[in-house]
Amino acid sequence: MTRPVRLAISGASGRMGCALLGLLGDDARFELVHAVVAPGSAHAGQPVAADDVESLRYADDWTQAPALDVVIDFSGPAGLALALDHCLAHGTALVSGTTGIDVVLEAQLADAGKSVAILRAANFSLGVAVLTRLLREAAASLPGWDLEIVEAHHGRKQDAPSGTALALGHAAAAARHTTLEAAAVYSREGQTGGRVDGSIGFAVVRGGDIVGEHTAMLIGQGERLELAHRATDRSIFARGALHAAHWLAGREPGQWQLEDVIAAPH
Repeated sequence: MTRPVRLAISGASGRMGCALLGLLGDDARFELVHAVVAPGSAHAGQPVAADDVESLRYADDWTQAPALDVVIDFSGPAGLALALDHCLAHGTALVSGTTGIDVVLEAQLADAGKSVAILRAANFSLGVAVLTRLLREAAASLPGWDLEIVEAHHGRKQDAPSGTALALGHAAAAARHTTLEAAAVYSREGQTGGRVDGSIGFAVVRGGDIVGEHTAMLIGQGERLELAHRATDRSIFARGALHAAHWLAGREPGQWQLEDVIAAPH
């Protein structure tokens, strides 16, 4: 596009929403035209704190949204459902990092790809996207090697293993022509017996202010391959989401992946 991409943020007052707003003031690729918060939020009606959108105010619905090219959603299942409805009604592309959704919304999102461009990711780090691709290749190239995935996050994180660790496991399992449901081992304690061939083990570390670390260990006889990514700044996830949104705007309908973005020529 020769003009700035017209962008809306769903979940604009959340941690990721604030990170996005903090970056948009210096990003000439975008024009932020709508910022949605949850119904009843104290932010509704208040000015959006971004240097280049001083007249814009937070909204708690989509009724007054202007024409859009893309929506970035980091809200929650309910917020994502509303954003999806708006995108389908207006043919708007959707980038979402919302997780924890139910099977009904999963099915709606899958069907929506027939009408609009959708890109979803558990982790918008471009480095993690490359890690996923490398792990897929390594797991396929070394099918007999044991595979363990170790992840570390801050002590306040609620879920384990992380969504990113699970996504890595799914990618590796698919590369070995199996499923994570069939191969995963999530805990070991007591007399566990020997390691099951073909299993994918997970280990979890929680503590302090660790932003996010993921290591895939492929272990053979006499040698070991480690593929690792360490995040030290949360803003990388917002930068990745903006990069994905700029790439997705104007794209044909379909279910796109972050790996499609990093594979595209720059």
